[in-house]
Amino acid sequence: MIKITKRSTIEDVAAIVSQQLTDAGISAVLSGGAVVSIYTENEYESKDLDFVTGEQIKTIAKALGEIGFEKSAGRHFNHPDTEIYVEFPSAPLAIGEEVITAWDKRKTKNGTIQILTPTQCVMDRLAAYIHWNDPQSLDQAGMVAKKQKVNLAKIKSWAEAERGLAKFEDFVSRLKG
Repeated sequence: MIKITKRSTIEDVAAIVSQQLTDAGISAVLSGGAVVSIYTENEYESKDLDFVTGEQIKTIAKALGEIGFEKSAGRHFNHPDTEIYVEFPSAPLAIGEEVITAWDKRKTKNGTIQILTPTQCVMDRLAAYIHWNDPQSLDQAGMVAKKQKVNLAKIKSWAEAERGLAKFEDFVSRLKG
C-alpha cells in the first residue's frame, strides 16, 4: 500500500485518495484549485483537494479512514502526515449551469485520479471570474490554458450560455498578451 508522507505532492495525495475512493466503489471527481495545481505543475499551489461525489459522508469516512484520514468539520478530512486536506463539495458536479457527466482519468504511479479535463478546469476557474469577479480565478484559467491543450470553442460556447462572453474575451486577450 502506498503511504502518504510529508513529502507527498498534491498529485500524489490526489491519486491515493481518488484510487481509494474508486476501490471502495465511490465515484468522486477532483475539481477546484488542486486541478489547477496539477495541470500547472504547481505554478498555482493548492493545499486542498475538492472531490465532488453524491456519496454519503459516512461511506466516504470509512473509505478514507482506511488510509489514515480523519473527519474534521463538516465534509473535511485531514491526514496526520500532510498539510493537504480533502473536502467534498455537494453534488452534482457542475460548472456554472452545466452539469458534468464525463471527465478525465489521470494515471499516476500512485493510482488513477478522476479529474476535470483541462478545458473543464479552465471553465471552472472562469465560472468564478464570470459570476464573482474573482481575478485570481482568471489568472488560474490562464495558467492552465498556457500549459495544457484546451478547447477554446467549447469554452466560448459555455461562456455564452453563462452570460459571460465579455469576460471570456478578457481571458482570450490575456492568453494572447
